[in-house]
Amino acid sequence: MYLFDGRSFAALLFDMDGTVLNSLEATERVWARWAARHGLDARSVVRAAHGQRAVDSLSRLNIPGMDVMAENAEVTRMELEDMEGVRAISGVSEFLGSLPERGWAIVTSAPRALAERRLAAAGLEAPAALITAEDVATGKPDPSGYRLAARRLGASAADCVVFEDAVAGIKAGEAAGSKVIVITATHTEPLPTTHPTFHTFEGLRTDVIGNRLKIAHRP
Repeated sequence: MYLFDGRSFAALLFDMDGTVLNSLEATERVWARWAARHGLDARSVVRAAHGQRAVDSLSRLNIPGMDVMAENAEVTRMELEDMEGVRAISGVSEFLGSLPERGWAIVTSAPRALAERRLAAAGLEAPAALITAEDVATGKPDPSGYRLAARRLGASAADCVVFEDAVAGIKAGEAAGSKVIVITATHTEPLPTTHPTFHTFEGLRTDVIGNRLKIAHRP
């Protein structure tokens, strides 16, 4: 069964953490350690950090006297050192492997060094178009990252499908004018959304027709 009434698209744009790979265990360990150092509630800090650039999450905590850029560098250092448990979402390797080189991109809130290391730890190759935290002035839910990825692929964001797992990323995809598919592999609670939702990439496939992509799901 084709999704979106059989419509074809120019490209597919993927979030990274929680969408193509599961880094939840490592992320929670790092942010919990950081929160403990500052006497903050770890659960609240982890929840606030999900799906957004670390620098944006730290800024929103609004801690008096905190050097946001220094703390951002420290969190990134800690994340680079912790790859334990990072793994690919089920079915994603085959799904990405079926796509043409210029037919997909990753748009992540992670810095480039961390993105490349996590992709390698999960056994996934980085795409030619990899948009990271350094590439945009404003992170998700701002649509800048998805719009930039589409441009690098020679497409309009409105002619792309965004794969996301987090509310901030879903809002970014919507604001970019893209269709959105939600992946819930790392979710423990239902995510209210009207977008097509799948637990993993198992059963999903992409048919390449000329230079256009059609997404299908086989239950």
